[in-house]
Amino acid sequence: MGREGEAAGMDKVAFAIAAHPDDIEFMMAGTLLLLGRAGWKLHYMNVANGSCGTGEAGREEIVAVRAEEARAAAELAGATFHPPLVNDFEIFYEAGLLGRLAAIVRRVNPEILLVPAPNDYMEDHANAARLAVTAAFVRNMPNFPTDPPTPPVEGRLAIYHAMPVGLTDPLRRPAAAELYVDISAVLEGKRRMLACHASQKEWLDRSQGIGSYLKSMEETSARVGRLSGRFAHAEGWRRHAHLGFGPEEFDPLGEALGDRAFRP
Repeated sequence: MGREGEAAGMDKVAFAIAAHPDDIEFMMAGTLLLLGRAGWKLHYMNVANGSCGTGEAGREEIVAVRAEEARAAAELAGATFHPPLVNDFEIFYEAGLLGRLAAIVRRVNPEILLVPAPNDYMEDHANAARLAVTAAFVRNMPNFPTDPPTPPVEGRLAIYHAMPVGLTDPLRRPAAAELYVDISAVLEGKRRMLACHASQKEWLDRSQGIGSYLKSMEETSARVGRLSGRFAHAEGWRRHAHLGFGPEEFDPLGEALGDRAFRP
């Protein structure tokens, strides 16, 4: 089962996989929106359900709230929403969770996969990246068991890692991107997507000192823009090694976004 190619009129598919509700909005949503504008079919998924993102609500209550917030954000992007699989801090690199995520990656069969930085500041982010990469790597392996059983798929795939939150690794070393995406034209759309996560504004200020929720996102995009040396607001990406995924020169994100993508 594979793609028949552009000549057959199949949709180009981009899939954003992150750890928690609002992670996509902070570090990936501008690029996702631009891909949508370029005609790509979009998919959206958080591996964890946001169960710890509160200081007052019970687990079931906050999970329900954050699911609706994430669905609303995905709808604004025009993306297909995929429900989360585990509670917060239960994103472990283990066979059961990998098999469930691999089944979803096979069903979506993306050509572009957007994932967190492999060296982000918290383990949920890093583990979500590892799981997504492996789920993509085994997409065409008939003997890898998925849950539910899902046929393998063929086709080229490129994986792009977002910048880490805070733009540093866990040891505070600055992170650099190899590809910068100009998100100035979709900054308002990214802002509206993030604003869907109303439950997190006060919580992130209290628990992580982030302060103004929307302002923090805008300041980060401006910082990445300055790193690009070209754009006012940007998101930064690093492409995963091509081995096991497609040709070395395969760069669908850069090709899809044209002048909005810049390599220093």
